Amino acid sequence: MPRSVNSVASRKRRKKILKAAKGYFGARSKVYTVAKNAVDKAMLYSYRDRRNKKRVFRRLWIARINAASRAEGTTYSKLIHGLKQNNIDLNRKVLADLAMNNNNAFKAIVDKVK
Repeated sequence: MPRSVNSVASRKRRKKILKAAKGYFGARSKVYTVAKNAVDKAMLYSYRDRRNKKRVFRRLWIARINAASRAEGTTYSKLIHGLKQNNIDLNRKVLADLAMNNNNAFKAIVDKVK
């Protein structure tokens, strides 16, 4: 019986990897075995960094809120505590946006909390 190899599926699988590696430097975009390793690593990084992005943005928002609240004469922790006490449900993303783009609204929130 002749040996059966599904070259159509094999080629499709290899082309999929090489297409994903397009733009990589040197052999990483040309040689299948090298490209496969590079794409696998890239997929791991993308999975990890989709989660890290959430942490990084939260840290950025907190830094922005802290800087703006200190300019208004309070601290980040006192501001957040005051918001919780007054049942003001604004998340950090919205607060940071107000602090950056709408100083008057942020100042009004800080005055209400004080």
